[in-house]
Amino acid sequence: MKPLVVALWVFGCSLAIGATNQCEFRDGGIVRGPKDQKKIALEFTSGGFVEGGQIILDQLAKHRAKASFFFTGDYFTNAENIVLAKRIIKEGHYLGPHSDTHPLYCPWSGPKTTLVTREFFAKDIENNLKKIERLGVKRKQMKYWIPPFEHYNNEIVGWSRELGLTLINFSPGTRSNADYTEDDAKNFVPSKVIYDSIIKQEQSDGLNGFLLLLHFGVGPRRTDKMHDRFGELMDYLDQRGYQFVRVDELLR
Repeated sequence: MKPLVVALWVFGCSLAIGATNQCEFRDGGIVRGPKDQKKIALEFTSGGFVEGGQIILDQLAKHRAKASFFFTGDYFTNAENIVLAKRIIKEGHYLGPHSDTHPLYCPWSGPKTTLVTREFFAKDIENNLKKIERLGVKRKQMKYWIPPFEHYNNEIVGWSRELGLTLINFSPGTRSNADYTEDDAKNFVPSKVIYDSIIKQEQSDGLNGFLLLLHFGVGPRRTDKMHDRFGELMDYLDQRGYQFVRVDELLR
């Protein structure tokens, strides 16, 4: 993205929420909302696994909380997943795209050169959006999205805006996004460590404006499921006075 475009985007965000409450950015994507109120946007992504779905939605309902869900096109190929998606919409949560085929947009290390073409990117996102639209979500309601692997560069951010989408990610400071790591993997992070990292962040810097990312399901190769501690986490944050809002409410 050109420097002028980035500057105007940041300026626009500051105008929308006040100069003292700017969004935080990384590589052009929003990674945290305004910090002037105790509001958190819970983000859940999925490419097809949904074993945490019932627990997560039940806990959200119990706490009268709203959250935001970002699903790939593959998610919508399963009838059980469709049922959960319809419940998400019915209960007033945000539902947006996470790409159709979950491609890697840029290398994990070294220069973040774009690995896909502009045409591929646009078609892939369009296919994802259409699958969500079939469930009754209007295109104009899907303003925000999370890229696959939560990995992107400035060019992807620019292409997103050309499609009318604002790219967001998770807020740094916790290990919440590591809840997908498998039991026997070198990068495995236990749910207790993830939970404790969130509590530590809350007690040190607070979670105001936080985009807290977790997974809707992680598959059978991880038996230590973070969603089993989700109710405990919600109880704690609720007691600390946080309000759980959709991303479009936090960032609007």
